[in-house]
Amino acid sequence: MRDDPTVVALVERARAGDSAAWDGIVDRYAPLVWAVCGRFRLSRADAEDVGAAVWLRLVERLDGLRDPAALPGWLLTTTRNECLLLLRSRERQVPVADDFPEEPGADAEDWVLALERASALRAGFAALSERCRRLLGMLFADPPAHYRVISDELGMKVGAIGPTRARCLDRLRATPAVAGLMPETSDAP
Repeated sequence: MRDDPTVVALVERARAGDSAAWDGIVDRYAPLVWAVCGRFRLSRADAEDVGAAVWLRLVERLDGLRDPAALPGWLLTTTRNECLLLLRSRERQVPVADDFPEEPGADAEDWVLALERASALRAGFAALSERCRRLLGMLFADPPAHYRVISDELGMKVGAIGPTRARCLDRLRATPAVAGLMPETSDAP
């Protein structure tokens, strides 16, 4: 995984005792923890227990995390291990979804990256104005709303929908959450 400056900054600030950074880590990665618990088909109560154990382990071991950018992978592995520990302690069979990678590797990394992107998009989308959220929501619905419906609902001229969409997408790309995922561009030829 490439270094994500947002993750590195959050980890460094959390190590220094910044409670807002801890909240940022939890907000950003709680969906990852929940998703892993969901793959093991844990009940809500069991998933909450696993989540609490994972966050406790992170508090205990954050200073020893050698590579702050590896936090998502560490959380994935730790959550997976906690789920297995919980299920083994109850002497239950471990039902795991077929698409969850058995061992950490390229598939697990791709899965974590996909969750990271989804989380960043949700955070970026939440940072947009209500008008942009509504417009993009209508345009990217399945099936997308017709321009005439969008025009009527948002009180916007049909000819303004495309340019407004472009501006909203530019704002989304510029949000800190999404900007960290964008490939770096070089000004050099």
